[in-house]
Amino acid sequence: MPDELINRATVSREQAIAPYSGFKVGAAIETVDGRVFTGCNIESASFGLTACAERVALWKAISEGARQFKRRAVVTNAKVPTPPCGACRQLLWEYCGDIAVLLHSLNGIERIFQMAELFPQPFDRHSIEQE
Repeated sequence: MPDELINRATVSREQAIAPYSGFKVGAAIETVDGRVFTGCNIESASFGLTACAERVALWKAISEGARQFKRRAVVTNAKVPTPPCGACRQLLWEYCGDIAVLLHSLNGIERIFQMAELFPQPFDRHSIEQE
């Protein structure tokens, strides 16, 4: 039986707007109290304005008051499970810490990582602490 978090990310992927890359991504993030927030990638002709699914889901959660997270799922149709980009890893680390990240391909391949595996030397608030 597929994981509910992966199911929610899969459904969200269908809302993606990816006219330039054709690469649709869905994401879901679960809070420690069981709430789930989803997101999809939204591309722009001005590529720098494109929003990743992982960040959309995180921003939705934070904007609704969520502050403690349990795990995250990312769904694509790639040949291999696709991890979050560097910018998403940075924000996930800062706001979620060392949570589980479920990577799922619609081709039936799945991997699970901890954020510390995907982002082993993070830049965070500890990096800018001064004496």
